[in-house]
Amino acid sequence: MQKKSILASTLLAAFWGYAQEKPNLTDDKSAPISEIVIYETRLQLPSSTKNRNLQILDKAQIKQLPVRSVNELLAYVSGVDIRQRGPFGTQADLSIDGGSFEQNLVLLNGQKISDPQTGHNSLNIPVPIEAIERIEVVRGPSARLYGVNSLTGVVNIVTKNPHKDGLFAHIYGGSSFEKDSETGHDEWFNGRGVQLGGSWVEKKHNHLFFGSQESGNGYRYNTDFHNSKLFYQGNIQANDRNNLMVLGGLVRSSFGANGFYAAPIDKEAKEIINTYLLSLSSKHLLSEAFTVAPSIAYRYNYDDYRFYRNDLSKARSQHYSNALTTDVKAHYRTDYGVLSTGVEWRYEEINSSNIGAHNRSNYGLFAEFKREFFNRLDVNAGAYANYNSFYGWQVFPGVDASYRMSDQWQALFSVGSSQRIPSFTDLYLNQKPNLGNPHLKPESAYQIEGGVRFKTDHFSANAFVFYRDIDQFIDWVRSDETQPWQTDNAASNRTIGMNTAAKYRWNLPRGVWDFGLAYTYLSPEIDDPAGLSKYTVESFKHQVVTTVNYRHKKWSAMWTNRYNERLSYKSYFLTDARLGYELSKYSFYLDAQNIFNHTYVEAGAVPMPGRWFTVGVKFNAM
Repeated sequence: MQKKSILASTLLAAFWGYAQEKPNLTDDKSAPISEIVIYETRLQLPSSTKNRNLQILDKAQIKQLPVRSVNELLAYVSGVDIRQRGPFGTQADLSIDGGSFEQNLVLLNGQKISDPQTGHNSLNIPVPIEAIERIEVVRGPSARLYGVNSLTGVVNIVTKNPHKDGLFAHIYGGSSFEKDSETGHDEWFNGRGVQLGGSWVEKKHNHLFFGSQESGNGYRYNTDFHNSKLFYQGNIQANDRNNLMVLGGLVRSSFGANGFYAAPIDKEAKEIINTYLLSLSSKHLLSEAFTVAPSIAYRYNYDDYRFYRNDLSKARSQHYSNALTTDVKAHYRTDYGVLSTGVEWRYEEINSSNIGAHNRSNYGLFAEFKREFFNRLDVNAGAYANYNSFYGWQVFPGVDASYRMSDQWQALFSVGSSQRIPSFTDLYLNQKPNLGNPHLKPESAYQIEGGVRFKTDHFSANAFVFYRDIDQFIDWVRSDETQPWQTDNAASNRTIGMNTAAKYRWNLPRGVWDFGLAYTYLSPEIDDPAGLSKYTVESFKHQVVTTVNYRHKKWSAMWTNRYNERLSYKSYFLTDARLGYELSKYSFYLDAQNIFNHTYVEAGAVPMPGRWFTVGVKFNAM
């Protein structure tokens, strides 16, 4: 009751409103640090007027980093915890600011693509890095903006909008130059890949196509992988007032799952995952003041987990899941601000060998109003009302505000709430040593956050502190090591956190230097943990990400360091580097990952690769 009273008081104290501007992006390498455009499910706003704690990887950073998958990219965002079981883009869990991998939403161009079976599959995304314009991370409970399951934050992947006809090709290969001592195979561990893409642009429509194939024998016993992806995006501009986006893709992955979920007894495990995505969204300007934006998105996922990869007669799990989401959003501009309203419906179902057949529906209704006062104070507030066929009605209010103290300084404040509905795996899994619990209650979260931003042409910095309280925290627990893991509303999870980041660009006659530094501190407090915990004690305590990038004429070099310290595991440093050279439409690179060959674990008992080298060449005429 106290939390709801605080939220209600804050809502009554705020006057709702909104302001909108057009994006302004630049590709000039020597230009000042540019203003990033945020693509929300509602509107597009420049980040200087946004009232939330946002972390962004833009296309320039994506191009420079020594990575080849979305999973690896996200590991460079402060506060984002990527816990990979299968590297090379095969399998990874995503969490934000100390939450679990089930407590966030993954969006593609504002469309929900999270998996209802389990968060383990949420990063099965068909989009290659070369098709990504930017990745946005909205931190904190975000139900008012994105609905349920956005308990700790939202990751939105925004794809490029092509402007000319062109072709793209990328080929690469890599190795640790180590051999499998366990099997005695006289072959280095290795991986390779090829990507092909193209764009077709006409006056009223454009199209983007990508396909890729990656494979390798892994980095230790039973970690071989094969990943295939296809991606299509089409934009149709009927006239100045009506446009349509079509998006589709598929991912087919097969990989050795040694130690993924039941180490050490799952040494011979294998997993096959097929994911299909399709979405249609449009925007219609009915008048100068009134806009309507309907959309529909479909996600199909097939998950085949084979405990014994060479014996399918036992311990095999097959899951078929479907998720259909449709919504309609409307925006009405008045002299006093902009009113945004909308409705959403999501249907989820699963048919599984050890989860069973289940379905559920979710209905959402939101309203938000935003207004700017005195050309300095920007306040937006609203609420999201949600009805779930299992759990009934819930309402999630929230307020965001920012105050521009000067052209360089901005203060921000937000307070909000959210809910996480248990996944089908949480509720119904029946596969020892992991058992679901059909009596689970939804998680609920409340968070207060405040911070400041500073920005000049060549330097930007921000710092935020937050307090988050999660009730009915769902975790996999057991009383001792002889018992199976089972889901339970095990505890309350209260977290005090701080994150800060800075960027500096130094222009010299002989090149451009870009420096980046980000730090996250988390201090969770868990009440009455029920025995041993699988996830609550794995979050970061300290995380530091540093990047140094140098560009001179056709040469570039990037050096990155990541320091991670988890609550339940020793700290470790990871150092990566990329050396690049551009020649007309060709670019060449050499990557070195985990240069100092540190031994570390990100999830469960799965050791991650040691030192790894990759060489690649790209042809880009898009």
